[in-house]
Amino acid sequence: MQRLHARYPFLEAARETVATETVDLATVVEQDGAVVDRARQRVITAIEDGTVGEPHRDARVELLSYPVARVLVSMVDERVLVRKYARAEAATAYDRFTADLEDTTELKSVDSTGLDLEDLLAEFDLQSAVRETAEGRNEYRIDVGTYVPLAEDLWEDGWRLVNQPLDRGAVPVDESDLLTLLREAIRTRIDDGLPFEVPDAIATTLEEEAAAIRDVLADLDLTREIDTVVPDLFPPCMKALLDQIQKGEHLPHHSRFAITAFLTSIGMTTDEIVELYRVNSSFGEEMTRYQTDHIRGDTSPTEYSPPSCATMQSYGDCVNKDDLCEQIPHPMAYYEERIDDADDDDLEDWREGAEESEAASGD
Repeated sequence: MQRLHARYPFLEAARETVATETVDLATVVEQDGAVVDRARQRVITAIEDGTVGEPHRDARVELLSYPVARVLVSMVDERVLVRKYARAEAATAYDRFTADLEDTTELKSVDSTGLDLEDLLAEFDLQSAVRETAEGRNEYRIDVGTYVPLAEDLWEDGWRLVNQPLDRGAVPVDESDLLTLLREAIRTRIDDGLPFEVPDAIATTLEEEAAAIRDVLADLDLTREIDTVVPDLFPPCMKALLDQIQKGEHLPHHSRFAITAFLTSIGMTTDEIVELYRVNSSFGEEMTRYQTDHIRGDTSPTEYSPPSCATMQSYGDCVNKDDLCEQIPHPMAYYEERIDDADDDDLEDWREGAEESEAASGD
């Protein structure tokens, strides 16, 4: 059972295993260098390769390295790292469970690891997706309400709900697509719990490892995903809302939430956003600051993400759609893709231009 939990440490049962063994994490990070080394490797490999690397030969070390890796991610506290890490853990889990199931037929358990995919699907509320036909074969259908959030970050056009053959409120999928959606469910679980507050005693012990991870982020320039503000690359909907703000026009609450959540997600500070709103006729500094901090998660238990494209459409904020809009489900996906496609020289020019404009406005 420990081998199963070491391979799939995000399972509730794996968490219970750690808890029942009364593992004191502070003691582990102080005394077990193998666990700390593997945890650091998990995070750095997530940044560099998009996986969490080869498992440690000792199942206990592998299992305990997962909560320690989450501590390190929380200490660094960069949104780009959270995304990279969650995606890497999910990608590794996908590789493992597809490999574990490779020699079996449809959704059967794997004796060598104890993996039961039916239980795995049930853990993520996907068990109703599997139905047996009269011919004894499995077919897979996912309720729309479950499908949409899982497919939200899958950029390929085929995943969009408008391109799916709906059948009585459900989306028919093949086994391959079902496993992809399971991967997304795992990624969502890992992402939702990060970052968290780390006790000082543990943070002090792990500061050297956290610093090494920060260095890797800096060397690879991955933080540009969260600290590069290039209005030219904004999705059309956010460009339009930003333009309305700068013209001093009144924004309804849903529009104001959408643009503020977007700006916090790409790395703008509360002070910068407050200054942006200052030209608006409905500006009130105290309320703007309060709302921005609330959306950011500073004064609330939740860090709010910008609305999806579907929500933007329902509010009437989806305007001036371009070709890329047809391929993505979320404004952040649009912006990240535009940033990824931009040349480093162009990004540097934009940064320098923004700095010069800021300096000029301060003169």
